[in-house]
Amino acid sequence: MEYIPLDSYPHYTECEKIVSGLGFHLVELKISPQNGVTQILATITGADSTQNIGVNDCSRVHKVLLPALEEMLGTDNTYMELTSPGMERNIRNAAEFPLFLGREIRVYDKTVTDWVGGVLKSADEKSLTLENTKEDGSQEQKTISFEDIAKAKFIHL
Repeated sequence: MEYIPLDSYPHYTECEKIVSGLGFHLVELKISPQNGVTQILATITGADSTQNIGVNDCSRVHKVLLPALEEMLGTDNTYMELTSPGMERNIRNAAEFPLFLGREIRVYDKTVTDWVGGVLKSADEKSLTLENTKEDGSQEQKTISFEDIAKAKFIHL
């Protein structure tokens, strides 16, 4: 899995400041001009990533973020879709992992050719650490390098 710093995406840093001021984090921001309209796709998560994001949360952020983006882009001919990560999000960029600490996820580990799941305890630019509770009640941690991850997604129960 590739690690692409979130702040390398155009306007991400400015938008993350706005979103975090509202108590959320910006997970994804895609801006693309299409047929004279600027399409904006944004995904947010809560400061506590284990809490679900509702329609009211998305609406609140949308009302603040859209005018700010229109000003940054110098256009009001925009269409913006703002969503939560969803219950079964496929994580496409390894840089997203730190935003989901505490969530149950599973990754397809190429070294064992199988899915490995657990609670996301930590993540940096090179790897993540998952924690599981063993049958005897003890905690077991496993660190997996991003280069060994083929896919990753939330565990939905």
